[in-house]
Amino acid sequence: MEKISEMTPQRRAELVSELQERYDSFRSSGISLDMSRGNPPRSQLSLNSDILNAVSDPDDCISEDGTDCRNYGIPYGIREARELFSQLIQVPADNIIIGGSSSLNLMFDTISRAVTHGLAGSPRPWGKEEHVSFICPVPGYDRHYKILEYFGIGMIPVEFTGHGPDMDEVERIVSEDPSVKGIICVPVYSNYTGDVYSPETIVRLAGMQAKAPDFIVLYDDAYVVHDLYGEPAVIPSFFDECVKAGHPERPVIFASTSKMTFAGGGICCVSFGGRNLELAKNAMSVQFITHDKINQLRHVRVLKDMRTVRERMDRFGSMLLPKFETVENTFEEQLGGFDAAEWSKPRGGYFICFRLRHGGAKRVVAMCAQAGVKLTPAGAGFPYGVDPTDSYIRIAPTFPSVDDLKKAAELLCICSLLVALENNTPLEV
Repeated sequence: MEKISEMTPQRRAELVSELQERYDSFRSSGISLDMSRGNPPRSQLSLNSDILNAVSDPDDCISEDGTDCRNYGIPYGIREARELFSQLIQVPADNIIIGGSSSLNLMFDTISRAVTHGLAGSPRPWGKEEHVSFICPVPGYDRHYKILEYFGIGMIPVEFTGHGPDMDEVERIVSEDPSVKGIICVPVYSNYTGDVYSPETIVRLAGMQAKAPDFIVLYDDAYVVHDLYGEPAVIPSFFDECVKAGHPERPVIFASTSKMTFAGGGICCVSFGGRNLELAKNAMSVQFITHDKINQLRHVRVLKDMRTVRERMDRFGSMLLPKFETVENTFEEQLGGFDAAEWSKPRGGYFICFRLRHGGAKRVVAMCAQAGVKLTPAGAGFPYGVDPTDSYIRIAPTFPSVDDLKKAAELLCICSLLVALENNTPLEV
């Protein structure tokens, strides 16, 4: 591997000249591509057209228990939907509440209730505490951080290890500080890194002793069935592990079909244990009367059960895999001979984590934008949008075509090498 910091001045000048010429060619090519979010591709959305016609007759709107889904009632979701999500997230159906289409909205509501009324075990509402904070594994999902920031909740970054967050550090923090009320986790194919939490990590999250009596784990199972290679990620039930450890009120588990069926038109759920389930239901009985049960019925008639979900998601995975491999192969071809960057090779999920060894992520993202490729803002994977090393970029390969992805990945490599040649002192690993 050629080390940029050890290049001769002549080699550096020749490489900069070659890269600049290629970059200028991209700028004049007229490419226009938005890769800032992990949008499902049109081909995946089209494969879900059967959901639109799953309920098509006035006499066909009745759930298994005889409920007319066109009317009021069943505020926490039809039984079939709760049982479907029970299989997906390994939680008893009776502990699941079906929401609208956005699990992020359910997470916002959960934090909001904690701030105004507290949770099971809370000495007082969080809004009356002097200080409240959460542990945030980094790099992570920016919208999670936005929720915490909106409510004035402090954020403590903890790095990933490849098997989830650094649990030694997590356990140390929660055991010492009662103001630390929770941690946000994406346990399967984490957004950015693609980490799948190990069984040991799951058990430790469930059993660790927290100083705060109302400590919770916001457990976002957003990508639980989003495998790329047809090999499901198998991890223990976090809900069961919490019950076994004597912390039944710790897990608050979310999931949705947003990246399985229709983004913004799917269904979602949240689950609670212990008294937190009762508190959530009491609040929700005031908040709304019923969610869209017709949409719930459409989804369960098509998705049916875990076997059907897996078969459908295997089809989606086979559509997305060439896109991920195109990006990874381009990175290897263009950057494999240099020490400029490293990248994840996830087994599932929606993202590739790209790390610049010499920093300069903001500069790279800006250069790509100037040449017509919009990426997720540098720093988005960190609380308050501040990456202390300015080195991480999230790559979202799902929506563009394979041809466009190859161009975008090549452009990112060109920009990364140019910036690395400017910032030639490697960062600490």
